[in-house]
Amino acid sequence: CTKILFHILGSHDSFSFWVDEKSPVGPDQAASIKRLAKLSLVKKLMKKWSVTQNLTFKEQLESGIRYFDLRVSSKPEEGREIYFIHGLYGIRVWDGLTEINTFLNNHSKEIILLDFNHFYAMEHEHHLYLVNMLQEVFGSKLCTAECVENITLQYLWEKNYQVLVFYHYNLWNEYSFLWAGNKMPAPWANTTNVHKLLQFLETTLGERSKRGTFHVSQAILTPQVKTIVRGLKAGLKNTLVHRNLPMILNWVKMQKPGAMGVNIITSDFVELVDFAETVIGLNYLLLRNKKDDS
Repeated sequence: CTKILFHILGSHDSFSFWVDEKSPVGPDQAASIKRLAKLSLVKKLMKKWSVTQNLTFKEQLESGIRYFDLRVSSKPEEGREIYFIHGLYGIRVWDGLTEINTFLNNHSKEIILLDFNHFYAMEHEHHLYLVNMLQEVFGSKLCTAECVENITLQYLWEKNYQVLVFYHYNLWNEYSFLWAGNKMPAPWANTTNVHKLLQFLETTLGERSKRGTFHVSQAILTPQVKTIVRGLKAGLKNTLVHRNLPMILNWVKMQKPGAMGVNIITSDFVELVDFAETVIGLNYLLLRNKKDDS
């Protein structure tokens, strides 16, 4: 059987191509930020650091993104409706999911991974609402959770499954189509130094589980407070991402295909370099190696 592609391209804070600077500051932010954000200028500056992608879900899918890093929150004043969030509120989760589903309807053999890994201002009822939303939007496309090693492209195509949902809240064991969050570990370097990031990626790849889980290599640099202060007006893309992406891409190009190689790689602003082509190229290398071994 053809294994699900070992090398999957993902986006970090996949939904953050649009955030609403007119919305309240999200519950993922400290009280001090919320106080400062009463000034409209602060929210404009926050937007420069909250946006980590330029492409919409549809555009990301068309560019080859298949893993989506998702963080969601309710708006306490709006009942049970749920939004994507990164500092500021993004689009409604319903709108994002339906956009993804439209792509899947038009591409019946494409497989995507949705990783709901951060929840804010959400009671149990909000989670039930979100899980029911996933069922309503994707229906029979949702892949039943089972042993990771059993998930091959052939298996998914035969079952007409297209969506794997990883859910980092203790509700996954009540729904057959929710995969436990610990099946999608995503170690985080939390550094502004590209050399420390690449060392971290190497170390965590060496420590990854040999069986039973997927693995996310977060090829991202994280701004610290002093980073934001120094580059306040420039924003994340111009301060950290633009100048460091080429070095990160070089690391990706050097990765070896195979079960203990990179699995899922996430990046900010995925369109800035030929990230997609590089990751997809690793899969072709993997296929060539399989042919040589047969």
